Amino acid sequence: MSIGNSPEDERPFEDVSDEARISVGRALQQARIAAGLTVDDVSNATRVRLPIVHAIEADDFGPCGGDVYARGHIRTLAKAVGIDPAPLLAQYDADHGGRPAPTPAAPLFEAERIRPERRGPNWTAAMVAAIVAVIGFVGFTAFKGDDEGGSVSVAEGATPSTSKPATSKPKTEKPEDPKPDPSDSAIAAAPQDKVTVQVSAADGKSWISAKDHNGRLLFDGLLQQGESKTFQDSDKINLVLGDAGAIQLYVNGKKIDDDWQPGAVERLTYTKGDPEVG
Repeated sequence: MSIGNSPEDERPFEDVSDEARISVGRALQQARIAAGLTVDDVSNATRVRLPIVHAIEADDFGPCGGDVYARGHIRTLAKAVGIDPAPLLAQYDADHGGRPAPTPAAPLFEAERIRPERRGPNWTAAMVAAIVAVIGFVGFTAFKGDDEGGSVSVAEGATPSTSKPATSKPKTEKPEDPKPDPSDSAIAAAPQDKVTVQVSAADGKSWISAKDHNGRLLFDGLLQQGESKTFQDSDKINLVLGDAGAIQLYVNGKKIDDDWQPGAVERLTYTKGDPEVG
């Protein structure tokens, strides 16, 4: 009785060699063709560069730059051509020494894609805004300084005159005797129970200041040549004349004939019993 092999033992062995297994790149290529897509279509849809798509379909993963990048490209291309990426990734891992250590693959993989250039901080706009702010601050400081200077000028007595200046042009020679001022009659008839002082800029312009007996400011400003001011108080009038030589004074209806020099500053006080300098 002969001993032979059983029918099961005589079955041919299955061919499990590498040649019988389709490669990762070939599988992706066939799926792309079956989907009716070109390499350009896949590159535009996945934003994976055209040379890399060609290399992967040829099973050349060198241009990918490493296993992590290669696995990411395989996954992306498989989804684009409509096949499951898991078997292809497992096959790639088996062919390349196993799955690589966990790595944040998404950011690395994104670096290989064709992406719009990221915009950095808009330093130009920031610099322009800073320059505008500096210019605005300098302008505000200068304006504030001018405004304070104007305030000082007012405090020093440069208040505009309340009387209208003479319309005629100033003459270098001594003007003719002016027409009688309506205030002259008021001075001539000055009440005895008050002090009345008239200040006239007969020989030139002069700054003057006048206060009543309580120290209240009655006038503080510049008299142009030919202008006059009249002040009354129940007790006394305090005067400051910036250019006493240009001024004519009438106190209680009487002219004051003091010989004041041009440019001299005089401080005077008149009461009801004057014309006597207080």
